[in-house]
Amino acid sequence: MTDFRKKISIFGGTGSIGTSTIDLVRANPDRFEIYGVTAHSNVAALAQIIAEFSPEIAVISNPESYSELVALCGDSGTELLAGEDALVELAAHKVDLLVAGIVGLAGMNSVHAAIRAGQNIALANKETLVAAGHIMMAELAQSTARILPIDSEHNAIYQCLISESSSDIKTITLTASGGPFRDYAPADLAHVTIDAALAHPNWEMGPKVTIDSASMMNKGLELIEAYWLFGLKPEQIGAVIHPQSAIHGLVEFNDGSWLAHLGIADMRVPISHALGYPERLAWNPERLDLVSLGNLEFKQIDRALYPCFASAVDVIGTNPANAVILNAANEVAVDWFLKGKITFTDISGLVNRALDSNVNHAMLDTLEDVIALDNDVRQFLDAGN
Repeated sequence: MTDFRKKISIFGGTGSIGTSTIDLVRANPDRFEIYGVTAHSNVAALAQIIAEFSPEIAVISNPESYSELVALCGDSGTELLAGEDALVELAAHKVDLLVAGIVGLAGMNSVHAAIRAGQNIALANKETLVAAGHIMMAELAQSTARILPIDSEHNAIYQCLISESSSDIKTITLTASGGPFRDYAPADLAHVTIDAALAHPNWEMGPKVTIDSASMMNKGLELIEAYWLFGLKPEQIGAVIHPQSAIHGLVEFNDGSWLAHLGIADMRVPISHALGYPERLAWNPERLDLVSLGNLEFKQIDRALYPCFASAVDVIGTNPANAVILNAANEVAVDWFLKGKITFTDISGLVNRALDSNVNHAMLDTLEDVIALDNDVRQFLDAGN
């Protein structure tokens, strides 16, 4: 057991990953101290975190919210900063663990800065590797940084691979709940509502991730992320529907053995692994009751029911630009769906229209190239609607 408090920075402190992390910090005040925390524009929630934990630095990434933050916390003793440059600056401040919980490409530059600074990174921001995995992993290989994945599926695979040789791996399999539409026929999706798509049967997440789970784009993005995280061939990476969400990941080895990670459907489980690593963090979680759980089911993923998943799988191992286009188009489409501008089935149509477009498919050498292509995709879709 360590006899010092780990210093952590939480990027996206007011989101679902951030609040789960703070729950664990709150339950273990003798193990952790919050050095830095960020939010995009939720000033009230950020102010509460500052009042409770007195971090050294707090960043509001939306500069328009800075004056409100200063009004609430100007005399707190916490250094208050604003904007994208401040996120990058904080990411380079050495801590024991940086929790990367900002959703979307908005979190990419801070993760990149953390890699260059040699940080231990608890990574929840899948878009960073989806859109720029070829850049990030090359930088990681030249850095002392370590990535501890905290998406439940990637963390499950990571735990199964501890002390294992990559040459012994035959396949890895991520599991998916199948979302609220797993028992639908493809034709049934034409008239689903926003509320129905947000009614996830197993997990509580933010709206964007919940819609991605309903379309299974989330699982497709996770497979792209796994491709970069674990350095395997596309044909070694797969997913199955597992409605109980008790097994989060499986590894098949060349000798016929399988290892599986089981746990409750609570994001604090993988987050606690990263916080405690290399030890285990005892935080009194709910137990997984195997007897009550009963049967464990596994089903093949129907590409016709989940065309977003199919599109994501098809870009694995291709030009990295394809993943940028896929991710950007999906972000636009999900936003439009949540605003009632398009139907649920239109999401996959918009994604495929972008993938089939003449948007620049050049190789991407820098993060600026990634951001430029992301912007081009958004402009292309805006121009057509």
